[in-house]
Amino acid sequence: MAPGDVHFAFLVLEDHPYGREMLSQLLAAGFVPRVVIEERSEIARVEREKFLERMRGFSIADPIDVLLDGQPTLREYVSTHNAPACAEHLQRDAPDLIVLGGTRILKPHVFEVAKVGTLNAHPGLLPEVRGSASVAWAIELDEPVGCTCHFIEAGIDTGPIVSRRRVDVRRGDTYEKLCHATAVLSGTLMTEALEAFAAGTLAGQPQPDGAPAHKNMPPEGVERIKAKLASGEYAHFVD
Repeated sequence: MAPGDVHFAFLVLEDHPYGREMLSQLLAAGFVPRVVIEERSEIARVEREKFLERMRGFSIADPIDVLLDGQPTLREYVSTHNAPACAEHLQRDAPDLIVLGGTRILKPHVFEVAKVGTLNAHPGLLPEVRGSASVAWAIELDEPVGCTCHFIEAGIDTGPIVSRRRVDVRRGDTYEKLCHATAVLSGTLMTEALEAFAAGTLAGQPQPDGAPAHKNMPPEGVERIKAKLASGEYAHFVD
């Protein structure tokens, strides 16, 4: 199957920088979503600003409007991805795959619409680092930094793993640099997952038991892990 024949829907919080990076890589590889469903909400605004702050000083992919200019992609907007309207849009489109480019936690009536499954690229290694602020929690807990592409299910970051890869952390690297690196790697892993689907080799392996999902790290915690990186106390430097 050619990349252009892969039938997928792309769900994203409005203009989320994580989703922009992923969509940019997918389009560059020839994977064009049939439909993009963006959530316009206060949560979308807060999450967009949060990720922009985390990656401050590093290049952000073009806005979604720019990325999709000239593409034959249907655009839909919802107040929340868990609203009935989102599931209705997906049911009309009947995608083989749903690809998540940064969303709130979805309910089964949304992600179960996909014929094959719904894929997420998580900016942490699963099952060790689940939930929010994964880069920060990895540093806090002395876990490797990395990303995981996985199918989603009702649990938080518990679905079958398609692929996972570490990010090399070098002395002098900043929190912002690592957050940007995980956004780029997440887009790469998702692109590779769609390439596997096109080749007929996409598969997921059940996750072993892991830690409970983390909540967002408060600002004082982020400052603490930034100091930990700067002082060289993190356990997984590669140099």
